[in-house]
Amino acid sequence: MAKIPLSQDPHRASEVREKVLEVAIGRVVRAQRRKQNITVADLSETTGLSIGMLSKIENGNTSPSLTTLQTLANALSVPITSFFRGFEEVRTAVHTKAGEGVELEREGTRANHQYNLLGHIGSNTSGVIVEPYMITLSEKSDVFPAFQHGGIETIYMLEGEIDYLHGDTVYPLKPGDTLFFDADAPHGPKVLVKLPARFLSIISYPQST
Repeated sequence: MAKIPLSQDPHRASEVREKVLEVAIGRVVRAQRRKQNITVADLSETTGLSIGMLSKIENGNTSPSLTTLQTLANALSVPITSFFRGFEEVRTAVHTKAGEGVELEREGTRANHQYNLLGHIGSNTSGVIVEPYMITLSEKSDVFPAFQHGGIETIYMLEGEIDYLHGDTVYPLKPGDTLFFDADAPHGPKVLVKLPARFLSIISYPQST
């Protein structure tokens, strides 16, 4: 009886999962080494592992044995389980379809500034919260170049034209333009040049402990 070739490789999923695990372990090893200001050469001398092997581990190009991981854990003074946390962490994605963003009023919002929150992700490991907004300004919108809040903000202009103030500088924004800035300085639309105007505002700030 002739064998029918499989259209999918049944081992592919497990191979990909193993590769992701190797990369996750490598990232933790590198992060811990750098955090403690240990060079690869120093770690090689402490563990007895070659510099080449350590490089392969940190780059996720090899699957270290449990013995090797225990050796690295002892050298870095971390529990061996810490190498697997990045692999076990739940990765979050937020999909917001067109027109489904939550309309809200942020603190200090001026008249006819429409804010639609497109998602919200906070990471316990990175300690950072990210909030993307779609902001729409109409003919009746007020200008208010004095918003101030913590974190970093990125603006990507989609439609219309505005002159945007940050600190003491005014930036003319047109479709396709990006403005990235420290949100602690006074900022906001100073002149509504061409309306309606729409832009993405992505704000990231430290997560409260």
